[in-house]
Amino acid sequence: MNNVLHGGPKLWFLPVLSGILIGTSYIPFPPWASLFCFVPLWLFWSRQTRLRDVFLGGLTTSFIFTLIGFNWVTYMLHEFAHLDWPVAVLGMIFYGLIAHLYVPLAGILWFIGQRKFKWSERLSLWLMAIITILCEAYSFTLFDWNFGYSWYGASIPVYQWAEVIGFSGLSAATLLCNLPLYIAWQKRKQNSGKIILATVITGFIVLNAGGLWLKARLPEPDATFTTLLVQASTENSEKLAAELGKGYSNEILRRYITLTENALKTHKDKKIDFAMWPETAFPGLLGEQFKFNELPIALAEFLHAKQLPLITGAYSVDESSRLITNSLFVLNKDGDVVPPHYSKTILLAFGEYIPGEQFFPEIRNWLPQTGHFARGSGPTHLLKWNGYKMGAQICYESLFPGFSRSLAELGAQFIVNATNDSWYGSWQEPYQHMYMTLARGVEFRRPVLRVTNTGISTVSLASGEILERSPIHQPWAGLYEVPYLKSPPVTFYQTWFWLVPGLLWGTLVFLLAMGFKKASG
Repeated sequence: MNNVLHGGPKLWFLPVLSGILIGTSYIPFPPWASLFCFVPLWLFWSRQTRLRDVFLGGLTTSFIFTLIGFNWVTYMLHEFAHLDWPVAVLGMIFYGLIAHLYVPLAGILWFIGQRKFKWSERLSLWLMAIITILCEAYSFTLFDWNFGYSWYGASIPVYQWAEVIGFSGLSAATLLCNLPLYIAWQKRKQNSGKIILATVITGFIVLNAGGLWLKARLPEPDATFTTLLVQASTENSEKLAAELGKGYSNEILRRYITLTENALKTHKDKKIDFAMWPETAFPGLLGEQFKFNELPIALAEFLHAKQLPLITGAYSVDESSRLITNSLFVLNKDGDVVPPHYSKTILLAFGEYIPGEQFFPEIRNWLPQTGHFARGSGPTHLLKWNGYKMGAQICYESLFPGFSRSLAELGAQFIVNATNDSWYGSWQEPYQHMYMTLARGVEFRRPVLRVTNTGISTVSLASGEILERSPIHQPWAGLYEVPYLKSPPVTFYQTWFWLVPGLLWGTLVFLLAMGFKKASG
């Protein structure tokens, strides 16, 4: 009996099951179990009498779904950190143990509160759900994913509600749905359990119908532009050699120019308003102080000859710190840089900076190979050219809704995102990152232009519709006619950005107050 209470073999299957359900419900899988994926783990927690077992159950769940949903980290460690495959696998196992500690943390917080205040069963269930949701929302992770993106990845219309509550709000609502389904499972032999299940299914259908309505009521675009996205699929070894001054710079530029020129010939009957190249696609320094260097001159001559404006990623130099920047430039049809350019603000830890080095500079002596980049000024200005107001993002800055909200507040008509996903393989991460980037367009109802080094390059419209997608790890160029609004409306989510977090924290405080009142009474 004691073995069962503390989690016998059959009971320990429950956190394993939750891990499998969560891992197989995230992109690129359909969200088939998202509405009930935490139910097995919560059932396990509710039957435990020891804090250790609650923690281990949560850790088991998070470890399993991390291995399933984010095993691309193994490839990244091999490709980016140059680790041998066995070492990369060990790194993946370590990452699986620490990546999503919010799950065991939620269990610990709930269990301690339950033991201390003796919450009623109903109150305890509500607090278990709310604590899990808040821990998920505020978890520390380098790849800020949530359960809302999977609806977009599967093209299920409920994702349209992101313009109201954001994808983080959709994630919270998804996890909250686990609570009635938990109760429905407990009461599955009673009519009340069947009624709860039917209510959840009906509500989900209604929300999807509402999503279709939200899409249908979008205002018609009043302008269009035509853009050419160019993906050269440059190998990391070649990019690194170019960055270290060991060759390949001219070859990389030649590839981009050739791909662009061939696409112009293919679409010679089309007026192209501008082309886009990916993050750090230009293999040299750009900016006013470098315009007489060999590679900028070659680029300017090509653009002038073709009368083709270009948006491209490139390195530059921050004048105040003299550090390299990862930047996005607009060049006009004569090849001149249009100021101001944008420099990446949210840098990649251990790739573009070392966390804590501003307080302990000696850390850099321990990790001399780590990039040392200057931060940009944030989403404080738009790229403006030819009447366009463009919100600039570089790589995973797109994962942060607040960043894109600032661009929308500045009046961006559309978002331009330049990315290099070449470190992550071709199975999971390119799809995950793509949907997470394009999600910002749904939240703020603006088109998103995403061009990457190795794919997936594409365009999404304000409706969330995704146009032609590039192949992965292949040279490619695609032409897009993009409708947009000159003055995009402000979405509810843009105005009430903090509504869902406020409601969640308010609910937690209310429930805790109820529990404290009953305990003291």
